[in-house]
Amino acid sequence: MAARGRHWTYVVVAFRENDMPILAKALISAGLNVQEQRLRTAWMSEYRMATVEDARSPHTLDIVLTQENLQRYRGRILGVPTYYQGPESLILAKLRMIKVTLQAERAVTDREDIKAILEITPVNLEALRKSAREQSTAGILDELLHAKLRQGK
Repeated sequence: MAARGRHWTYVVVAFRENDMPILAKALISAGLNVQEQRLRTAWMSEYRMATVEDARSPHTLDIVLTQENLQRYRGRILGVPTYYQGPESLILAKLRMIKVTLQAERAVTDREDIKAILEITPVNLEALRKSAREQSTAGILDELLHAKLRQGK
């Protein structure tokens, strides 16, 4: 996901906790600075998010850890088969990131991304609000929805 000024990438990984060493090794072999203990700490946290740095660039990778089935859609990017995350899942992940982000500039970017998704993509708002309440991010979502209404969009 390209953001203004820097590049941030978000990846959602579904796996079992006992597969943590496999995940850590895969991320290390991909050139990321990863410590298995940091992944375990993220796994045990309420939001299950870990940020790791690329060993060769200033970029970071935010990893959303889950053991749930992922909502995804098949597609292609530049002819390469890939999967896309549904808009509701992406918004929920970004809401969780906003809630735990310490860097203000990253939270601003996530907020702008959510506004853009809501503006151009059909979203099931009822289901989104329900999930946001369950994840304790409904206040952030409501704030963004009200901002969208104030802008007349």
